[in-house]
Amino acid sequence: MPVETVYQWRKKRTGPPGFRVGRHVRYHPDAVQAWIDQQMTADLSQAA
Repeated sequence: MPVETVYQWRKKRTGPPGFRVGRHVRYHPDAVQAWIDQQMTADLSQAA
């Protein structure tokens, strides 16, 4: 995943929730998986 994509998600608040540790942004693996599952469910419901 390009870093610029992650920056855009943070700016637009559309990606998985992240948190800052010093100057770095971190993502909890469970939160990322939940976000991915949500995106997949939304994609499947739109395809039907």
